[in-house]
Amino acid sequence: MDDNDIKKLRWYNVALMAFVSVWGFGNVVNNFANQGLTVITSWILIIALYFVPYSLMVGQLGSTFRHDKGGVSSWIKETMGGKVAYLAAWTYWVVHIPYLAQKPQAILIALGWAAKQNGTFVKEMSTLLVQVLCLVIFLIFLWMASRGITSLKRIGTIAGMSVFVMSILYIVLAIAAPALRGTEVATPNITFKTFIPEFNFAYFTTISMLVFAVGGAEKISPYVNNTYNPSKEFPRGMLTLAIMVAICALLGSYAMGLMFNSHEIPVDLKMNGQYYAFQILGEYYGLGNWIMIIYALANVLAQISALAFSIDAPLRVLLSDSDETYVPKSLLRINERGTPVNGYIMTSILVGIIIIVPALGIGNMNTLFNWLLDLNSIVMPLRYLWVFAAFMALMLMSHKFETTYQFVKNNTLGFIIGLWCFLFTAFACLMGMFPKVEPFTGEWYFQLSLNIATPFILLGLGLILPLLARVKRKG
Repeated sequence: MDDNDIKKLRWYNVALMAFVSVWGFGNVVNNFANQGLTVITSWILIIALYFVPYSLMVGQLGSTFRHDKGGVSSWIKETMGGKVAYLAAWTYWVVHIPYLAQKPQAILIALGWAAKQNGTFVKEMSTLLVQVLCLVIFLIFLWMASRGITSLKRIGTIAGMSVFVMSILYIVLAIAAPALRGTEVATPNITFKTFIPEFNFAYFTTISMLVFAVGGAEKISPYVNNTYNPSKEFPRGMLTLAIMVAICALLGSYAMGLMFNSHEIPVDLKMNGQYYAFQILGEYYGLGNWIMIIYALANVLAQISALAFSIDAPLRVLLSDSDETYVPKSLLRINERGTPVNGYIMTSILVGIIIIVPALGIGNMNTLFNWLLDLNSIVMPLRYLWVFAAFMALMLMSHKFETTYQFVKNNTLGFIIGLWCFLFTAFACLMGMFPKVEPFTGEWYFQLSLNIATPFILLGLGLILPLLARVKRKG
């Protein structure tokens, strides 16, 4: 494909590409599990006040630094220098560690539903045994990734599209079920007040999951300048993305409220909610468990693909954009297959710790799954902070750079919007650290300790590598 063909991307192409990479059915289930139908109001607020400006900032950054291929770390390097860029690259990689630790759980759960057609597979085992199996699964796919096996990624991409299509199909069929099949609405007495949340402490501990759900728009930044008219087409595509996300979030949450009682949400909805939803949908339309089984099998392959990709890609971003000034030479070394072996070893050690240590203090598998999911919602958005930091820096030195697209023309206003998104993200991550279990119990303190320690340890390790690199150079 030549440049002329690439530049034929229109706003709707950009919107669809971004939508598939950003959105997933799990976003609906997890946030409904946290807030019930009140999440509909939360979705409206988070999309309007956070997601739209976030997406358009990405557009301006991608347009300004269109020749850089390192993404966020390249933006930081251009605006703040190489040392800070290394910290951004480290953050981008290290926040994937809890993500990698949970993917084997998701694979086991999906396999259990496909085989047993219920959620008892992991519940019947001790948490330590499940986590040991998760570690074995992770190490198998780590080995496969180190061998350069890419077929699983391609198969998983197709499966991921299938999961995405089925998720959209769920929304349509679930909302239509009361009219077409005469099903009863699970949430009684739905009124305007049903959708209004109580803005209390407990509510604010759940907003990190919303931020986690709408993040990742920076993945689409390389395509900013591949549209006909970036100054018009890209923002139109991003606004279309926001509308698509809003429709799926609002209708998906409403569909969940029709199927599950918003006032009595199952305790294992985060872990098993996707499969419950498709199982009930099959009952509605007289298809038994077949829809759920198909979804579970597709999700197994999609999770495998996500695991294989996330082992390799973030690490390459870290190592390819760093040098011996900040990263020890031994980590930069690659084998004959192009695999950074020592980088893989470092990944396996950190993931192994995240997988095994929590199982020593959390005895319930559902609680462990929810904790790891919540940890992801705390840690993963930390990489978005660098997007907003880069945008604020750009606003302060915009005279030094040329761009084909501007989110806002007033640099002061742009800086304020970037600062708002930065502070809101930090606040969400901070509030997300408070556990969602009974407070002031032994387990609550254990989870809180892990939630506080994990981000600081993971980010703090990034400060050690430059010191090791300096010692190696002097040695």
